[in-house]
Amino acid sequence: MKYRKKGIKKEHHIIEDGEEVLHELVKNGLVKSVIPGRIKTTPKGQPGNIRLTFQYETNSGAKLLLKKGSTVQEVFVITEDTQKLREYLKKRFPKN
Repeated sequence: MKYRKKGIKKEHHIIEDGEEVLHELVKNGLVKSVIPGRIKTTPKGQPGNIRLTFQYETNSGAKLLLKKGSTVQEVFVITEDTQKLREYLKKRFPKN
């Protein structure tokens, strides 16, 4: 496909440092494809660490939220095993 590179659709921008995290999911075989969505920022942006959270299952996979500080990006992934993905994200990005 025209905009795909290593399993990630490159039609939209990705939050800073988020691309590495998304490549990690593809590399580990957790997802077949990643489709980044819209980015929402706040006027008074806050710095912070990158994190990825599971939101809900979709027909073809799941919706995730990629966060860095106060910036949030929707990320849709195509996967066959949403439970395995959910468990991986809990271990990789534990809640503080």
